[in-house]
Amino acid sequence: MADRRRTPTQARRVTAACLDALLALLCGLAAGAAAGVKVLDGVVEIRPQSTAVWTAALGAAFGLSFLNHVLLTLTTRASLGKLLTGVRVVRSSDGGRPTFLRLVGRWLFGFYWMVVFVPLHVAADSDVEQQDAVGLRVVGPPSANTT
Repeated sequence: MADRRRTPTQARRVTAACLDALLALLCGLAAGAAAGVKVLDGVVEIRPQSTAVWTAALGAAFGLSFLNHVLLTLTTRASLGKLLTGVRVVRSSDGGRPTFLRLVGRWLFGFYWMVVFVPLHVAADSDVEQQDAVGLRVVGPPSANTT
């Protein structure tokens, strides 16, 4: 059964991606700050130069990103940012529930997109829109005239 939802606007997609990125970043920063806190003689000191800080920060950010983009999407068809913006992730072929391996592939593709394409688009002032990947697509709310 094909999904009768419409393609979401680029603004909705970007908003969802920014919310998801902000969530992972804030979680990573909090974990890094917690790992870098050292109390000496009752004085709290944060040591940002410590490798433990950066390990905790990156581990928490990637871990939360995986939980959000793979495990939450596996159960609800949407990450937290997508839930808040009203979009869902479905299989391109039939609009069905995405599988675990496809979601992992989509999560990894997101890092590739972020590292390679986003800087190129910003530098070139390009208007290329984010693409769907690995047989999954993002859909918006159901269209009003579904029968």
